[in-house]
Amino acid sequence: MKTAAALLGLSLALSTAAAAQTLPDLGGKEIVVVTENAYPPLQFLDASGAAIGWEYDAMAEMAKRMNFTVRYENISWEAMIPAVSEGQFDLGMTGITIRDDRKEKVDFSDSYMTSEMVMMVRGDEARFSDKASFAANAELLMAAQPGTTPFYVGVYEVLDGDEANPRIKLFETFGATVEALRAGDVDLVLTDGTAGAGYVEASNGGLKIVGEKLGTEDFGFIFPKGSDLVGPMNAGIAALRADGTIEALNKKWFLDYKMGQ
Repeated sequence: MKTAAALLGLSLALSTAAAAQTLPDLGGKEIVVVTENAYPPLQFLDASGAAIGWEYDAMAEMAKRMNFTVRYENISWEAMIPAVSEGQFDLGMTGITIRDDRKEKVDFSDSYMTSEMVMMVRGDEARFSDKASFAANAELLMAAQPGTTPFYVGVYEVLDGDEANPRIKLFETFGATVEALRAGDVDLVLTDGTAGAGYVEASNGGLKIVGEKLGTEDFGFIFPKGSDLVGPMNAGIAALRADGTIEALNKKWFLDYKMGQ
């Protein structure tokens, strides 16, 4: 008679096999994926200039399982959603928060990751330690990319709800906001916890996270409206989650990988 553990193992194996069997075959189709390469450890350039990260690994695994090829292009965050919406690219990936206002322009995949918004500051910052003490000091400045989740969280959860507040300095790329923070031109950058952890890890004490978490956000891939890739990508995400691949990628990139190696 089989033990309960053996039966559970058999059930999981059959479930994983069934998921694998139901994945669509895309017949070698080329999918043009656009990214920003600015959110470690999701996607970024390593010390040698190679593009690597969680999203690259996940996309490669889905390409292998569903028989498609990937051609990568790069673009700034501000241009990404309009470009994908216009059909310039098949898919966008750069830790994009799933939001209803964005769904008016692009289609989203199911969520492949949930992250928390954090406050990133210089390593020697002592003037404030949370959103209330930041907001109370009118001399302190925040950097953000226009139209991003950090921009809106900064406006409505940290400051006064005025999208034209001069305390928010706008930059085209996330990397530029971090450089402005390092240089002392601004005092705060809001980012998802995954990117924040990557930048802090690589900073050798130059950056740190302070204060409470500012809510959670779900990440998804984006597509032109009506794209026939949404269903296959959702199936791929589900398969990676079902067989433990997503858990393994989380361990690889959030626990084992050391920035700058």
